[in-house]
Amino acid sequence: MQKDKPFISVVTPVYGCNSCLGELYRRLKATLAEITANYEIVFVNDASPDNAWATICALAEKDRRVKGINLSRNFGQHRAITAGLDFADGEWVVVMDCDLQDRPEEILRLYRKALEGYDVVFARRHERQDRLWKRWTSICFYRVLDFFTEHRSDHTVANFSISSRTVVDNFRNMREQNRIFPLFLQWMGFNTATIDVEHSKRYAGKSSYTLSKLFHLAIDTIVSQSNKPLRLSIQFGFLISFASLLYGLWLMYRYFFLAQPVPGWTSVMVSIYFIGGLLFANLGILGLYIGKVFDEVKNRPLYVIRDKVGFDKDKGREVLKQVDSL
Repeated sequence: MQKDKPFISVVTPVYGCNSCLGELYRRLKATLAEITANYEIVFVNDASPDNAWATICALAEKDRRVKGINLSRNFGQHRAITAGLDFADGEWVVVMDCDLQDRPEEILRLYRKALEGYDVVFARRHERQDRLWKRWTSICFYRVLDFFTEHRSDHTVANFSISSRTVVDNFRNMREQNRIFPLFLQWMGFNTATIDVEHSKRYAGKSSYTLSKLFHLAIDTIVSQSNKPLRLSIQFGFLISFASLLYGLWLMYRYFFLAQPVPGWTSVMVSIYFIGGLLFANLGILGLYIGKVFDEVKNRPLYVIRDKVGFDKDKGREVLKQVDSL
């Protein structure tokens, strides 16, 4: 490890939590000092509407170990995490939220668990301090996600984690437009552990994840991580075809053997509308997948940086070269 490289980095995306940053910095400073004096705190301002960038700059001026990345617009939490990881240099990297529901003091336990031989250690919020509706929507989100991605998730596990340098370097190779940080870490298959941590109430502000945002996040994640909707569509199409064949045979039997007239207009119109609805639904599913392919082939950057503070002047060009080489 190079002498100028920090031993541990903390990456936290910032949105709507300006009033938390001072307290977060104070508690991180006290906690990280118990591990090493050689650390860095990377705040990623995801176009927070509450003047958080000014607070980040003030903290960076006060402490050279505080660094900031100011994104040009709101790119979303998981892209902001990606930006922070692209710039984080620590041998160990902690990712956490900035609202102090993730307690900085738990980093010590995450680090000690990692020293037992784990590449990734997640924090499990065994007693979540969120509102009932948020806990319920989170459970629904992960159950639907697990069904379509055929993956077993834990709704009490989120972004709060510590990862080794090897894990972070491999994460940086994954440049998909749609991103779920913990899902990517689990997919890579490194030696992973989970520990129970205390989950605190939100220090200030409110969650930016509405029911509508969770719904769109679920759709984007399912389409980008699984082709199960397409397979279900094929299976359902064969089922409808088989049912139609049986119904046709039944109508022929009634007409030829029972001398019963076949009802016409009503059954035909219902069948047409039913099959038409299925066709439009299937076209919509295909359209979602084609749209995701279109997003990927454009190869646009995951984020755009407006300003940086606390980094060397050449750091941005270095990261850009590394990203371009991926």
